[in-house]
Amino acid sequence: MAAGAIGVNTPAHVFGHLGALFILTHSDPMDRIDEDSQTPAPPVTFTGRKTLVAAGVAVVLIAGALLIRPARTGDDARPPGPSERAAAAVGMGAPASATDVVALVADREKWVAAHADDDASWAVLGSAYLEQARRTADPAWYPKAEKALKRSLEVRPAEKGNFDAMTGMGALANARRDFGTARKWGELVRAQSPKRWTAYPVLVDAYTGLGDYKGAQKAMELLLELRPGLAAHVRASQVYRDRGWREDAVVSMESAAASAQSPAEKAYALFRLGELSWERGDAAEALRQYEGALRTDPAQGEALAGRARALGALGRGGEAVRDYRMALGRTPVPQLARELGELLESLGRGQEAREQYAAVATLAARDGANGVDDDVVLGLYEADHGDPAAAVRRLSQEWERHKSMQAADALGWALHRAGDHTAALEYAKKATEPGLRSADFAYHRAMIERALGDEAGARRHLQEALRTNPHFSPVRGPLAKEALASIGQPPPGGPEHLQPVTPWVEPELPKPNPTPKPSPSQSPSPSPSPSRR
Repeated sequence: MAAGAIGVNTPAHVFGHLGALFILTHSDPMDRIDEDSQTPAPPVTFTGRKTLVAAGVAVVLIAGALLIRPARTGDDARPPGPSERAAAAVGMGAPASATDVVALVADREKWVAAHADDDASWAVLGSAYLEQARRTADPAWYPKAEKALKRSLEVRPAEKGNFDAMTGMGALANARRDFGTARKWGELVRAQSPKRWTAYPVLVDAYTGLGDYKGAQKAMELLLELRPGLAAHVRASQVYRDRGWREDAVVSMESAAASAQSPAEKAYALFRLGELSWERGDAAEALRQYEGALRTDPAQGEALAGRARALGALGRGGEAVRDYRMALGRTPVPQLARELGELLESLGRGQEAREQYAAVATLAARDGANGVDDDVVLGLYEADHGDPAAAVRRLSQEWERHKSMQAADALGWALHRAGDHTAALEYAKKATEPGLRSADFAYHRAMIERALGDEAGARRHLQEALRTNPHFSPVRGPLAKEALASIGQPPPGGPEHLQPVTPWVEPELPKPNPTPKPSPSQSPSPSPSPSRR
């Protein structure tokens, strides 16, 4: 079958690597200019016999060229279609537009229905399902992705080098927050093909989720060496953010935006830039980035939620509620329901807030039925609005699986709400000390220290939370300001007896004993000069 663009009745294996499009080009050598070429050629006279011979040679050459390289679909100069663009994005670990992903899914489903043993097409289909799940926040796509990827592995097992399906399984495990399984798939690909760059985005995400931040940084550095581009710069920004290196995180995400090849990729990078601006407390800049993402890709649900967050921080509560509801309609995830509930609570709309808090548990249960781990969000919800003891049990199990900063912060807060402040402080330290600048983490630690009577520590971390992002929560932000005001400032003059109460007097130091000089009688006699021979 002739190689061509992904479309109906075209196998995926013509692309080699999943989603990678290869273009073969050749150029004719340039004619040389030398002295002979400048000499006028003798006139050529054509006879009937010569004309017939020349025509015959031309026919033979043309026929030979057609036999050697027949016309291909890929020779078409038209731009790639939706399914081709989506396949390239899926294989590169980059976002794809909603319409392109729908086209790719329909195309591959039709193909594998007639070609059930095409392992590459099954792998493409599984990754397309996974991208659909990311864009829609609908976990029902995850079982479909798993089924397609496992079918690819049945046709071509892992030990025979089915790297695309193995990488897809790792990305699926990361999406479900099963980071231990994701690490196993990523390491399996790396063990068989260390230079295969697609394993490293999976490993960066897996190591981050497991709390192995050094491992994540090493994988990121290898990814940048092997394949600098959108996926690499996004992971670099993530690693730098977790280390607390804000400027480096922003520069890397700007590089990701510059590397974008499609509106969907550009919009995703702008959304992430908005998240970085939000985390450092610049709500106006975050709003600008979120709106830029929505102009670039109006279907970007994550950016819509970000805009709602920024609008709420800027005092535009009605618009923020509107955007939150629209975002939940597009990407219904528990975290958004929790944020909307807190915004409604801060606006005095208690009944609506309780409805959103109830939706947190409903959405988490839906995710759990499809293999998604929402224990951190659900544990924080239970600690504040449900049973703190149940939150401790849930988050203790989560900590055993994933020792990340997020799991440590949530478990520490649940322990505090359950009354075990001493144990809570140990986990709050694990969350705040690795480097991530999080206003929520600092606030949680401050309230734990306050409960333990450590006003100095509480004051320091409340100031850090408000300095990092004064708008970090419409509920906890005002509580942080109230707590800081109740603690107050240290008394003027600093601690007692910081300055000496009596004038300083130079102490009388013992004088050093002088070294006695040897007397002439004790001076050593000069050594005899060597005798002459």
